[in-house]
Formats: sequence, structure tokens, C-alpha cells
Amino acid sequence: KESPEPGPWRTSRTPYLRAIMDELSPSSPTERVVFMKSSQVGGPEVLNNFVGFVVAHAPGPFLLVQPTVNTAKRYSKQRIAPMVQATPALRDRVRPAAQRDGGNTLQAKEFPGGILLITGANSSADLSSAPIRYLAGDEVDDWPIDLDGQGDPLALAEQRTANFRRRKILLVSTPTVKDISRIERAYEESDQRRFWVPCPHCGEVQVLGWPSVTWPEGRPEEAEYACDSCGALWSDVERLAAVSRGEWRAAAEFRGTAGFHISALYSPWVRLGRLAAEFLEAKKMPETLQAFVNLKLGETWEEQGGTLDAEGLLGRREDY
Repeated sequence: KESPEPGPWRTSRTPYLRAIMDELSPSSPTERVVFMKSSQVGGPEVLNNFVGFVVAHAPGPFLLVQPTVNTAKRYSKQRIAPMVQATPALRDRVRPAAQRDGGNTLQAKEFPGGILLITGANSSADLSSAPIRYLAGDEVDDWPIDLDGQGDPLALAEQRTANFRRRKILLVSTPTVKDISRIERAYEESDQRRFWVPCPHCGEVQVLGWPSVTWPEGRPEEAEYACDSCGALWSDVERLAAVSRGEWRAAAEFRGTAGFHISALYSPWVRLGRLAAEFLEAKKMPETLQAFVNLKLGETWEEQGGTLDAEGLLGRREDY
């Protein structure tokens, strides 16, 4: 129901997701995985696959947090329930919803060795109760900054994992405003991995960036990607072939948190021509351009405007 491409999951369709999911495996020493992303790159599927893997292979108490309780209920109904029903390995382990013992509700699903709790970041009671081993936070930039005077809801949720030595924490979100974005801050605390792909023509590896997308004047539908090294133009087919041969490379030291950043330029569901047309329309207004930067490029938006001169401000003080 939730996918334009029905059928069994194929990691080969989105090869950049393999390393992210591998870090969520019990065999990885990583405790915290940060995925700062654009839309249309398969972010929710990483979260869903994490849930499915825990239920089927590494059971334990799992807390899945959405921005609000209402979105949590909707996510449970539209994403988790269909996945469980369509997957024999999960359907045989999660209690049927028809049972009246409360073992399978919108916000709590029991399975042998564990339970999946699904709630919102606006519910202080759900974020500060029983200990959990697994935590998955979705769209963390949309969470409240302060929850009922108790502080950051992410800090409250992460505290619930403190008793587990082999805990796993997954944070997924599109970013919002620079210096305010929660996912950007988490990414900067990680080893900051980017996905490098080889040019189909010269072989030089590079990170795909929007400045390299080019098109003839007035014809955005003919957009192509220009290699940063040799300048050769890539078609969409060549771009996706390059992505299939790419690899993650870290820019900072690993200190327990693996961070991944990727944009829609890597997505198999995005065509450069359509992306260019969306950009030309979006840049007409700051609000729509911000949405493009956040949702398509997976980058934070930096507000343009005057900044205060600290020395000048200090010089204007008066005795009071």
C-alpha cells in the first residue's frame, strides 16, 4: 500500500541504505545512527526495516517516536501494520490485532521477547516510563524543543536506553533551519559520512551536489549532471549507475555515532529534469526555496539578513 514499487524489499534499489542498516545490526559497535536526508531517498524504509529486524531477529523493548501522538497512530496504521501483515516473518510473531488482550494496538505491539511502543514526542508520559533497548526517532526536527518544562524530548527518550549496554538509537529527519536543526546538530557530532560516487567517464569519485546540475537556458527538462573533475555530462541512467558503485566516506573521527547525509540527487525515483523544474519554481519565493533546500537537497536553510555587530552594540550601551 505504501510503495509505488510493490514486492519484496531490494537493497540494490537504494544501495546507499545498506551501510546505514548494517550499523543498526547487533554485530556493529555503533550505538547511535544519524540519518540526515532529503525526501524520496527511502528514509522511512530504514526505520521500518529496523523495526522488522528487531521483531524477527533481535527482540527487545523498542520505542518508535513520531513528532506527535496523532502522527504516531497514523504511522502505525499506514506503515507498520501493513508491513507486519505483508511479511510472513513478522506476521507469525506479532500478536493478531483481533485478540482482545491488548497485545496488538495502534501504540503497542507485543512479540516474543519484546514489545514495540509507538508514540509522539509531545507525550511526556510515554517518553519517561519503562527502559528500552531500541529507540527510533522519526522527523526529529519537527519535535518540540521543550516538553512540558521537562526539557528536550530527545534527551528524555535517549535516557530510557541508558541501562542497556547494547542499545541502538536511530535518528532520521529532513533538516530545517541552520543552528536550530536537531538532526544537523546530531550529524555534526557524528563521523559525518557522505556518499561518494565514481564518474562514469573519468572515474573520479565525488559527492553529488546541486551546483553541478546544469541545463540549457529555458529547458530544465534536459538537466544533466556535470562531473566535478572532467566536466562530462551524466544522464539519469549514468547517474544511477554511478550511485550503484558508490561508497560512504567519513569526514570526522568515529566516536560511537555513525552519521549519514544524502540528497535526492541519489534517489532512483528522482529525475534531474523534474528537479530542475521544481527549483526554478521554488526560487521565486524564500518560503518555497527553503522547502526545496530542506526537502530535496537535505540541507539546512540559512536565513538571509543583517547580523548584529557585537562591538557596535556594546558601544551603544548606557548607564541605567
